Amino acid sequence: QVQLVESGGRLVQAGASLRLSCTASGHTLSTDVIGWFRQTPGKEREFVGAISRSGTTTYYADSVKGRFTISRDNAENTVYLQMNGLKPEDTAVYACAASSFCSGSRCYREYEYYSWGQGTQVTVSS
Repeated sequence: QVQLVESGGRLVQAGASLRLSCTASGHTLSTDVIGWFRQTPGKEREFVGAISRSGTTTYYADSVKGRFTISRDNAENTVYLQMNGLKPEDTAVYACAASSFCSGSRCYREYEYYSWGQGTQVTVSS
């Protein structure tokens, strides 16, 4: 069973930058499309972005486009979510997820992902 682990979340001030990491134990992430989602209490989980297996294609939600960047280092078996210009509305638990098949708009859908991490809390103060 694939276990994804996120790290890097913490409390920051508005305008700050933060980089989250997603790693896996006993599994090679390069075989998967990796997506990032976020969720706040009482709200549905929201797609943030995704990256293809090779890292050459990325997808982003409009709410983060231009501020967030997803990259991957397959040699390190790690996917990153670089978040710049953080806003209070970015406060959420951020989780990474693995998909075997998604491409294009399908990667925006939760049901395309077969494994999820527990998430890491990002809090942005105003």
